[in-house]
Amino acid sequence: MMGWSPTGRGTDRAVTVTVASMAGLLADLEARLTRGEGFAVATLNLDHVVKLTRDPAFRAAYLAQSHVTADGNPVVWLSRLAGQRVELVPGSELIGPVFALAARHALPVAFLGSTAETLERAREVVEADYPGLRVVAALAPPMGFDPDGAAADEMIEELRRSGARICLVALGAPKQERFAARAAPRLPGTGFLSIGASLDFVAGRQRRAPRWVRRIASEWLWRMLSDPARLGRRYLDCLLILPGLTRRALCQRLRRGG
Repeated sequence: MMGWSPTGRGTDRAVTVTVASMAGLLADLEARLTRGEGFAVATLNLDHVVKLTRDPAFRAAYLAQSHVTADGNPVVWLSRLAGQRVELVPGSELIGPVFALAARHALPVAFLGSTAETLERAREVVEADYPGLRVVAALAPPMGFDPDGAAADEMIEELRRSGARICLVALGAPKQERFAARAAPRLPGTGFLSIGASLDFVAGRQRRAPRWVRRIASEWLWRMLSDPARLGRRYLDCLLILPGLTRRALCQRLRRGG
């Protein structure tokens, strides 16, 4: 699927949303897992777009993903402006259906990221909520974890020994996407989902915006106001790149004759 791409000029490969809908994504992931194949899913939002323009290693990791979803209303709107119809598929709303899929097919699951306490609590919650689901590994990387270093190699080997078929990677961007891009070729039967803070939501360590806030596309504002010191600059950078991204989307639409 070709449409709005925040990166890539000339002959460069462009990062673009490749997932049109949640239903289509889940069907494809289920088919791959049934065949014994893996995948790597990244969830594109404006913060990632900012990082993609600044970090070549992050961009390379994104290009190695098998699936890219629109995780954020601005990404949905820009994609549609460019003539690409996509649905909002946030990582935090993807993990529930993936847990259900894993339970239905008795596919072992692994968690990687966050803290040992959060992972253990998340394990208790999901194994209670999804009967038949087994979390066979809960790996909390050390401080300063390098997704391209020796510690990452050790984590990949632990995942191999665990037999996990699905691994939820909660390291935050860009580490989680870089780890997934490194691990997926070495564990070709395992699916990797880069999910940010979603396990913290599951464990109750962080709280998502209320449903009504999400309905009016203001979750970003709710999050920023809840932690302005940490997130204020991030969201300012996102706002500053919007005019250029909008022009790019319009140009792409015009080139396609839309």
